[in-house]
Order: sequence, then C-alpha cells, then structure tokens
Amino acid sequence: MSTPDLEPHIEPATIEDLPQLVELLVSLFSEEQDFKPDRAKQEHGLRLILEQPNRGRIFVLRTDHKVIGMVNLLFTISTAEGGLVLIMEDVIVHPQHRRQGYGGLLLDHAIEFAKEKRFRRITLLTDRISADSQSFFQQHGFQFSKMIPMRLILDPA
Repeated sequence: MSTPDLEPHIEPATIEDLPQLVELLVSLFSEEQDFKPDRAKQEHGLRLILEQPNRGRIFVLRTDHKVIGMVNLLFTISTAEGGLVLIMEDVIVHPQHRRQGYGGLLLDHAIEFAKEKRFRRITLLTDRISADSQSFFQQHGFQFSKMIPMRLILDPA
C-alpha cells in the first residue's frame, strides 16, 4: 500500500487537471486589472495547450493529487533571437500556499525546461502595480525590458 505523496512536486499537467487549472486562473484573473475571469475562456485556452503540446507546456505543482500551482509556457519564434523562445503566460500558486517558496520552484522548473530545450529567451508580463510580483521575478534573474506591451483585443465572433 503506497502512502499519499504529500510533498509538493512538479510535473506536466494533464487533461484531467483541467478543472483545477481553471480554478487557479480564475483566482489569478480576479487579482489582475487587465483581465476578468471567464471560466469558459480559461478552459478553452488551457485545453488548446494541453491538446497541442507543440504549442506549449503547462507544469503543475501537485501534492497528493491536488494542484496547488501552475506555470504556463507558450512556444514561439523570435527573429531577434534567431530561434525558439518562450512566453511565460501564467505563474500562479493557490493563495493558501503562497509565501512558502512554491512560486520559486515553478519558476526554476520553467527556466530549467527552457535551458534543456535550448530556448533562447523567456518573456513574461507582470502587473505594473505589483511591486511584490516584479521583485519576485527579478530575484529569479528577469530584468525589465525597454519594450512596452501593447495589445489589440480581437473578438472572433
């Protein structure tokens, strides 16, 4: 008889994780100013990544079959870098599990994955008003860019 795996560990997400991943994103988007939670949109986006591994990877931080954190990495090509690069779309740890080093574990895992797969850069967006978030990423080697993000939201309907 095996004992439950209570020590958090990181592994690739599976389609069975989808409901828990949606809940994490709803929590994340409830905290951000640029986005509003929409379960159907979050589920659709996550499903696209999980069902098309050539587009990206989602890694989860799991303890005893419960997802307590995630990082979402999307693959693209940079002409500036002359190769494959990552966009880190979502990094989130469940609010009850924050400030325990789990975000750093997820970030370190993402960086190691990028190095192993020979990606040339990781780009992320973080909230402009969140000094804590910016400091967290800087502690892991991320630097501010001179680029300013701009976006055009298209309604596919």
